[in-house]
Amino acid sequence: MIEPPESPAHNPMLPAFLIPMERRWLTLSPVIRGALWMLFGGLLFSIMGVLVKFLGQRLDSFQIAFFRAGFGFACILPFALAAGTRNLRTRRLPAHLLRGMLGMIAMFGGFYSVVYLPLADATALSFTRPLFVVVLAVIILREKVRIRRWSATVAGFIGVLIMLRPGAGTVEPAALVGIGAAFAVAGVVIMVKDLTRTEQPIAILFYFGLVSTVIALLPAIWFWQQPTWWEFGLLIAIGALGAAGQGATVRSYLCGEATLVAPFDYIRLIYSGVLGWLFFAELPDGWTWIGAAIIVASTLYIAYREAELSRQKRGG
Repeated sequence: MIEPPESPAHNPMLPAFLIPMERRWLTLSPVIRGALWMLFGGLLFSIMGVLVKFLGQRLDSFQIAFFRAGFGFACILPFALAAGTRNLRTRRLPAHLLRGMLGMIAMFGGFYSVVYLPLADATALSFTRPLFVVVLAVIILREKVRIRRWSATVAGFIGVLIMLRPGAGTVEPAALVGIGAAFAVAGVVIMVKDLTRTEQPIAILFYFGLVSTVIALLPAIWFWQQPTWWEFGLLIAIGALGAAGQGATVRSYLCGEATLVAPFDYIRLIYSGVLGWLFFAELPDGWTWIGAAIIVASTLYIAYREAELSRQKRGG
């Protein structure tokens, strides 16, 4: 859910006892605030992963994805209605449909990998998205990528191979699903870049929520397992954590420069490792950490190079 940038002015709706905390918060630099928002968002996403893994022991991933998509759409709907039909009009409905399908593939694949892989492994594989974005940007958007970004991309995929160790006969099908989910997310990123040329942001969010919810409904009905009241509460919590995590991530980018706050997202590797150990007795091996470190380093370098090229273009 997209929210407006934080203002340094006092919020009149804030309870009196929170005003001193707000003042102290606003004295922090924008980068520190952005980093703290990113750390908080990563924690929310990691807790959501724990709940997904727990529920996935009995409920199907399609069913969990439906609740996640439906709750997200419910959060967007009031803003879409307030924006009016003028801002929701589109001549690119097929593109919105494709984006919604890719988004649901990514969500289902991500949840499936979380259920059947150690949390740290699933999280590390999700960070391969920037590698696929580079490849798809060249193929679809005809962007020019120089040797240093290609080298970082190749290094990142080597990190994936180290994690999977295909020669050892230990490749998990869920790991391949997780990589496929990262590829689908990269496709979503490319689609959004293209859609923003002609579409309003609220329209992109609205059609994604609508399409993803409808797409998720049919397989959710097919694989439906009646949740208990406790499980139903956890499904709602997954939707709330996902929406709140997305909001915290957006706020982090609004507070500080993307290249400075984005690296803090990798704290999710530590969160997921600790939570996986606490709740599921998962202990990733050394190869997983080595591969994950290579993936993180390569994606950080890609982000750094993109920021440098963007600054050079602005300067030119």
